[in-house]
Parts: sequence; C-alpha cells; structure tokens
Amino acid sequence: MATDKDLVAVRSPHSMPLAFAAGAAVGVLGGMIGLGGAEFRLPLLISLFGFAALSAVILNKAMSLVVVLVALPARLAAVPASDVAEHWPVAVNLLAGSLLGAWVGATWAVRMRSSTLYKVLAALMVLMATALLITHFTILETLDLPLWAQVPSGVAAGFGIGVVAAIMGVAGGELLIPTIVLLFAVDIKTAGSLSLLVSLPTMLVAFARYSRDGSFTVLGANLRFTVVMAAGSIAGAVLGGLLLGVFSDQLLIPVLAVILLVSAIKLARHD
Repeated sequence: MATDKDLVAVRSPHSMPLAFAAGAAVGVLGGMIGLGGAEFRLPLLISLFGFAALSAVILNKAMSLVVVLVALPARLAAVPASDVAEHWPVAVNLLAGSLLGAWVGATWAVRMRSSTLYKVLAALMVLMATALLITHFTILETLDLPLWAQVPSGVAAGFGIGVVAAIMGVAGGELLIPTIVLLFAVDIKTAGSLSLLVSLPTMLVAFARYSRDGSFTVLGANLRFTVVMAAGSIAGAVLGGLLLGVFSDQLLIPVLAVILLVSAIKLARHD
C-alpha cells in the first residue's frame, strides 16, 4: 500500500525553470520520433526531481493526459477524421480490454510496495525500449488473423497495454501503434491517431482509480510543478515535430533505447 514516504518529493528553489526545461527536453525527444515521450519523463521525475515511484507515476499520468489532449486535435488535422472514423471498431476492440487493464494496473501500482514498484517500472522500461526498436527497425506486417481470433486478441492486447500505461503513467502509444498495425492491418499513420483515441479514455480510467486513493494528493500538492513541466513537454513536442527527419532514425532510436535501458538499471537499483 502507498505510504507517506511514497508521496515525498524533494523540492528545489529552481525546480520550476528546471521542470520546464526537463519537460521540453522530453517533448523534443518524443516529438522527433512521433511519440509523447512520457517514458523518458518518468525517470527524470524520480532521479532528477526526487519523487517516489508512485508519486512520479501519478504526475507522469497527469502530464501525459495533458499532452494527449493537446496532440489529439493536431493529429486529427493531419489525418482526416473520416479515415480514423472508418476504423472505429479497432478502437472499440482495444478499449474493451484497455479500460479494464487501466483500472487493474492502477490498483496494482497503489498496492505495491515502493521497492517492488521501482523494479516493475524498470522491467517496463526495458519493454518500452524493445518496442521502440522493433517499431522503427522492423517492417510491421499484419498477422492476418481471422475475425474470431482478431477480436479476443485485441481485447487481450488492450488489457496488457492498459495495465502498462497505468503503472508507468504513459499514454501507451509505443505499444498501441504496433499492435494496431499487426492485428488490424491499419497503416501506421492512421494507427497513430487511433492510438490517441484509445489512450485518452484509458488514461481517464486510470486517473479515476488513482483518485480513489490517498496517493492522488501528490497531484494537488505539486499542481504548479505539473503544469509547468507539461507546458515544457508540449513546447518541446512542437519543436521535436519540426526537427522530425533532421536526425536519422538509425542514430536517434538506438540512443533513445539506451537512455531507457540506463534508466531501467537505475530504477532497478533504487531503494
């Protein structure tokens, strides 16, 4: 269960400018690869700003929600709404699992011992690094599953992604996009928009579960910090989008994967 120790944050008199700068750096990294970058923000919340694991997850979830709300209209402007609406059964299929997964994942996170949560987060960061490499360096081919297998597979995948997203406080696009491409044969551009549509209600469910626990008070206690860092993330994401293609994926993606793996090692050793 969450304890007072799990909700402690170390504050610095320079935390607001640093929060904006750190958020911007995360946003740039995410923007350059077409993702929100929340998986990079989480270790910063723990290592740089001194938040305990559960507090960092909740704050990361709040910032991820803000970033998705901003990104969604921009993404729908880039991909015609009619193209996205055509694939509404895909979103419904994944949501059938992800909403439950988000509730379960948030419940597990709240009930875990802090030391266990650090190790779980470390393992999930390795998963994110692997997904990042596979998505960008592998040609994703549809599995061509029959409908009777496709639907339960979508529910199961959605459940797993919902759990991961809730525990890490991320939107889950790193896992949703390849899942949509593999299971439902949707092009990767449309899959990116569909992932946002699935992420938003999934994050709201996780938020609802976290709000039932005393650990949610960390958000109110650090609201200004959260707003400033989220603003930095949004500004950075815009800049990162403008820098898209400036750095080769062959260089950028392995570097980002290494950052995640190093962060995972640090979290695994965290007490």
